Amino acid sequence: MSNAISAKTSVPKPTSPAKHSGGLITGSGTAVPRYQATSKASATFASKISCGTAAEARKVQALYRRTGIDQRGSVLLEENAVSDIVNDFYTPAEHMEDRGPGTKARNDRYRSEASALAKRAATVALKTSGLMSEEITHLITVSCTGFNAPGIDIALIDDLELPYTTQRIQVGFMGCHAAINGLRAGNGIVASDKRAKVLMCCVELCSLHYQYGMVADHIVSNALFADGAAAIVIESEQGKTEHSPGIHSTHSRPLPLGFVDATGSFLVPKSRDAMTWSIGDNGYQMTLSARVPNLIEEHLADYLSDFLQQQGESLGSISGWAVHPGGSRILSAVEKTLKLPKEALATSRSVLADHGNMSSATMLFILERFAAKRQPKPWLMLGFGPGLEIEVSLIR
Repeated sequence: MSNAISAKTSVPKPTSPAKHSGGLITGSGTAVPRYQATSKASATFASKISCGTAAEARKVQALYRRTGIDQRGSVLLEENAVSDIVNDFYTPAEHMEDRGPGTKARNDRYRSEASALAKRAATVALKTSGLMSEEITHLITVSCTGFNAPGIDIALIDDLELPYTTQRIQVGFMGCHAAINGLRAGNGIVASDKRAKVLMCCVELCSLHYQYGMVADHIVSNALFADGAAAIVIESEQGKTEHSPGIHSTHSRPLPLGFVDATGSFLVPKSRDAMTWSIGDNGYQMTLSARVPNLIEEHLADYLSDFLQQQGESLGSISGWAVHPGGSRILSAVEKTLKLPKEALATSRSVLADHGNMSSATMLFILERFAAKRQPKPWLMLGFGPGLEIEVSLIR
């Protein structure tokens, strides 16, 4: 075990799995923009926006072919893009210093687009939970791709006709693993109030932060990120069968996705510059160091073995690996260091192929696919974000 882990964590004796202690995920929903772009169209567009020479264009197109992404959605698309992308937001640079729309223009587009996508995902989550909108007591919103106030939380209260007494939490700027941070907050709410019914919604419009020029980190980010939204409903096991007085649900109550029985975090030592997300004059800028896969290989297995041992589990007992597909290299690093069989991350790779990296929403797409195919439990959610931070959640 690494010295960093032994110095920073306290590992109790192994325990057998206890009675479910976490919140119950009773509903889920996902949504993507109406129009999609193929990888070929995205690569062609990147060549026009970012490249100044034919050699640069060849490098960029080769990068796009290696991403593992077949298509992805953007709220900026005006039609499905097969060979090239048509939009009026990003136009070729007029001069060497032109870096595209300013941050205000990008954030204004977030304000006009994010709530509609969030509403679509949240509407499905409510329906599949069997709850009526007036039964929701708490709302958790998760996003790192735009900010405004009143924000998507207020928009969801209005659009979904949630009670005006709905209590709110915003998880902001935490990146790809932020759905787990939202789950942790939801777990705490239902643990303190068995009658609480929590709606959590992640919405990310990553395509609003497309970066011009041939900066390596920006080219990689451009190639990976996409737009999407996902929502879940969390209740206590006791409160699942209870409806608010005077409210008669017209929705069915399907089998829940599972219990959020534990969450955990590990801040990787000496990695503060490995992944960053900052606000620039022309949108939000992400850096993703080539060291990230190596850092995952160095630290993940020790930390995860300790975490699972505390829950009476092991690497071998996990049946569903909901690993955030930050990119094909990150998935390969997880697979290698945990010695997982090739098929273990098939669902993560299929979500990446179909939708790209939708930041915080992405892991919930994986859970939805697990539920659809009745993937045996336990499931482990695993994501990486700026820090470098590792976040995990055990679903039983």
